[in-house]
Amino acid sequence: MKILLTGATGYIGKRLIPILLELGHTLVCSVRDKQRVPDEISNHERIDIIEVDFLNPKSLHNIPKDIDIAYYLIHSMSSSSKFEKMEYDCAVHFKTYMSQQTKVKQVIYLSGIVNDQQLSKHLLSRQKVEHTLQSDAYAFTTFRAGIIVGSGSASFEIIRDLTEKLPIMVAPKWIKTKSQPIAIRNVLEYLSKAIGNEKVYNKSFDIFGPDTLSYREMMLQFAEVREFKRTIISVPVMTPKLSSYWLYFITTTSYKLAVNLVDSMKVEVIGKPSDINEILDIEPISYKEAVQLAFAKIEQNGVISSWKDSLISGHFREKISTYIKVPEYGCFKDIKCRKVIDEEATLDKIWAIGGVNGWYYATFLWKIRGYLDKIFGGIGLRRGRTDQTNLNAGDPLDFWRVLYANKEEKRLLLFAEMRLPGEAWLEFKIVNKELHQSAIFRPKGILGRMYWYAVLPFHGIIFNGMINKLVAKK
Repeated sequence: MKILLTGATGYIGKRLIPILLELGHTLVCSVRDKQRVPDEISNHERIDIIEVDFLNPKSLHNIPKDIDIAYYLIHSMSSSSKFEKMEYDCAVHFKTYMSQQTKVKQVIYLSGIVNDQQLSKHLLSRQKVEHTLQSDAYAFTTFRAGIIVGSGSASFEIIRDLTEKLPIMVAPKWIKTKSQPIAIRNVLEYLSKAIGNEKVYNKSFDIFGPDTLSYREMMLQFAEVREFKRTIISVPVMTPKLSSYWLYFITTTSYKLAVNLVDSMKVEVIGKPSDINEILDIEPISYKEAVQLAFAKIEQNGVISSWKDSLISGHFREKISTYIKVPEYGCFKDIKCRKVIDEEATLDKIWAIGGVNGWYYATFLWKIRGYLDKIFGGIGLRRGRTDQTNLNAGDPLDFWRVLYANKEEKRLLLFAEMRLPGEAWLEFKIVNKELHQSAIFRPKGILGRMYWYAVLPFHGIIFNGMINKLVAKK
């Protein structure tokens, strides 16, 4: 079948691609920016990449007419305070085009469990999108999931941050809220097995794991898997705003996402039983097993996708291609060059920079800069990196975003997502056995110029030390 996959570079979409290919389908992957698509996807013979912005109805004409199945995996929770309107507009544009301009037979939508009497804005928006997508022109299948547990998922990473960093935790009262977490591998099973199955046409199903747990119980079971001893104390006096700041400073989440998560965490996410497991022959695994499988992936460096891969996990707002051409004029530059002894070893170091490996020299200064960024509402260094050895355009890299990564061309280009009075790029490239390391800053007004001169003394320490380590023998 020919399948349209929206949100193809998102957390679910990236993981669904290899499964659909293994089942023999041909894919049309809808993305906002082709520059973000990894080579192994864009070069596959059974994948077509199209650029579509569902907020812009004109761009939908890039979608082929002969689509059989479509996945709707578009969400905007962390991108804007107006995410409800954005999600509604995207759904309207999708439904209008797909029902009037294509031959699509089935649309599959991944939503959230919405059974509580008082829903968060996030869950109300998901519910509204579900109602909006329903059409007489195609069969519509909705799977409503609660907390998704898998390496790189937002909920998994937040629970991981809290559990691993805090031996004794004073937490808000929402840690008593109950939910039914579900493993990412089970979510992918539901999504892939629903294709063309008439038993799921024009129906909605809650999908959830076998355990009903509070957030406190999830953190304690997580700690058991990791062989940690943890004490968690709940306090009733922490306001939603204070809870959001608490999540923001302790975990890797952005502040906007933290606000929406706290709003959702007050809502019980308990699913309604159905016969979906029998229909699709799926047996959901336990929460502990899901955590163990997630760490097996992490230890094998096999994390396919992370919520942090999304551009909206930082401050990036435009297409990556907008920033790939580094400006020549009106910029301050710090360019350093060194002869390279072993090109392969140097490239390996460059491709492993950041995250747990640090920045090779004066990493404590990078950490201080990350801490200051966090204080002023930025993302800090805590996003790390999804993969410890590979980089692709669009990947997060601490408080940078990868714009371009090509080992054959021996070039890596990063764009700063930290709070800055201007725009900053960091580029590494090897030309004629020489490493060129360039830090470029385009200031915004007088404040930007003052910032550059304030940090200039540190550049001499940080950037000299870093390039020397990159070209040094192992």
